Amino acid sequence: MPWFQGNSVQLAKYSLQLLMRNLSASKTVLPVLTLFTKDPCPLCDEAKEILEPYKNRFILQEVDITLPENSAWYERYKFDIPVFHLNGQFLMMHRVDIPKLEKQLQKLEQQGAGSWRTPS
Repeated sequence: MPWFQGNSVQLAKYSLQLLMRNLSASKTVLPVLTLFTKDPCPLCDEAKEILEPYKNRFILQEVDITLPENSAWYERYKFDIPVFHLNGQFLMMHRVDIPKLEKQLQKLEQQGAGSWRTPS
């Protein structure tokens, strides 16, 4: 699986590829929530627990910033994890902000009108 060596444009392209793969596989498109993390990361573990009830509304993609191929993300986020991007765009850092996540998910679902659905 390719990882990113640089910037948010690469991340956005990769997220789009995941979205397209998801669309062709299931006819249901879900946004990609990217978690920038490292091991260990107790705040990241806590964030994933908080996100558990919402997991059917997005694809969670984890990026380990300590891997050599993710050095640019390490330089950017080494003091701020967990950091979340939604469909390649910065969303939040340090803690999960459920109202912010909910607002952005609803916005994406409304924009997609026929193609964005949440699985039942």
